[in-house]
Amino acid sequence: MGTELFTLSGRIALVTGASRGIGEAIARLLAQQGAHVLVSSRKPEACQLVVDAIRLDGGSAEALGCHIGGMDSIQAAFAQIRKTHGRLDILVNNAAANPYFGPILDTSPAAFQKTVDVNIRGYFFMSTEGGKLMRENGGGVIVNTASINALQPMALQGIYSITKAAIVSMTRAFARECAPFGIRVNAVLPGLTRTRFAGALFDNEDIYRDIVAQIPMGRHAEPSEIAGAVLYLVSDAASYTTGEYIVVDGGVTI
Repeated sequence: MGTELFTLSGRIALVTGASRGIGEAIARLLAQQGAHVLVSSRKPEACQLVVDAIRLDGGSAEALGCHIGGMDSIQAAFAQIRKTHGRLDILVNNAAANPYFGPILDTSPAAFQKTVDVNIRGYFFMSTEGGKLMRENGGGVIVNTASINALQPMALQGIYSITKAAIVSMTRAFARECAPFGIRVNAVLPGLTRTRFAGALFDNEDIYRDIVAQIPMGRHAEPSEIAGAVLYLVSDAASYTTGEYIVVDGGVTI
């Protein structure tokens, strides 16, 4: 009975930013639990490599190119989903941008705009398009990948932290309005995780050492450890959970 709560057989799941890192780990895990996964990012070729790996492991998946920073790309992706599947059961907004690592006072307009376009506008309109499709088909689940920076802004990551805080608020706003349609909306807030996206933190030994020293568990996370929290939120085990966020950070925000 317990394991059946996490079964996703027959469900269509879209995971953005899924060509590597946390997104790839999420896509692989959802496929292992029986979902047909739409592996999405700006680079369809990289997505196809993940799709091939999922299929080799016995799962079901397909690549779907989408740059969530562009409205035309979002609309084209959902037009394809409607045409091919006619429904969407799970949306994991995981793609993100963090083009600037430096003092907040020196943030350029270009870096500001790119971060906002992907992390706020992209998540918002992916959620509206996904939510409409879910509403038409009786419900679904949206999970947003935010960051513990939403709770404790990190030095040299000002605009990124601001957008991640916005995602938490966005999660709650969508959850409140979409609950009557059978749509649950939650978020996961990872701490330091070994990904190429977080390379600036891992490449600087002093910064990495300082961060790990503040983590009670004394280590960084692996992408698979974030994926497990997402699986809970998209599964029937979380059927009465909406508008919430799960912090997965080794205890650093205690």
